[in-house]
Amino acid sequence: MNALPDLDWTAITQSLDAHGNAVAPALLTPAQCTALADAYADTDRYRSRIVMARHGFGRGEYKYFSYPLPPLLQDLRVALYARLAPIANRWIQQLGAAVRYPADHTEFLQRCHDAGQRRPTPLILEYGPGDYNCLHQDLYGEHVFPLQVAVLLSRPGADFTGGEFVMTETSSREQIAQVLPLQQGDALIFTVNQRPVPGVRGWRKTAMRHGVSALRSGRRHTLGLIFHDAT
Repeated sequence: MNALPDLDWTAITQSLDAHGNAVAPALLTPAQCTALADAYADTDRYRSRIVMARHGFGRGEYKYFSYPLPPLLQDLRVALYARLAPIANRWIQQLGAAVRYPADHTEFLQRCHDAGQRRPTPLILEYGPGDYNCLHQDLYGEHVFPLQVAVLLSRPGADFTGGEFVMTETSSREQIAQVLPLQQGDALIFTVNQRPVPGVRGWRKTAMRHGVSALRSGRRHTLGLIFHDAT
């Protein structure tokens, strides 16, 4: 995979600015989704397995990929970062921070690695009946890229029921919750931590968290692409 599918980046950017999230439909094909989900049991490609209940994260489990990443994931991570870096730089400037994100993902990863964040963060999550993911933020260290991507690998209504992606937005003025339905292969691009929101006196910060509601039946797999690495 040398390029992203033909996506409407104008609409994606507008949705990110307005809501802190955007759906990129059919980022992966059904065959690619099935291959990734079927490989969940292949322990050789992962660096660690996390059982959520042991850490108070919810129920279910996930596995972090090892370096080198599978070619599909590596290509996606690099190509998506290149598209999202200009949005991230605009957001961080609106929030008044001095940090800037390089155009090239390799350069940003070197910044992470120089600061001791060397462990890869792309992951696959697996949920069964009754499993869920508590609201959280994927920060992992000092260097945080403000956007990340989740791709639904399973078929809602066929492979599983329930298990909706949930986001909350909290500011000093209000709290908002969103339920974001996805189809197999759809990618949700969303805020990791904070995003800028226009106010009467300029830009203000609002905090975002994400999670997954409880599955009612079946099994659900999701690919997560986080652009910063972990300590």
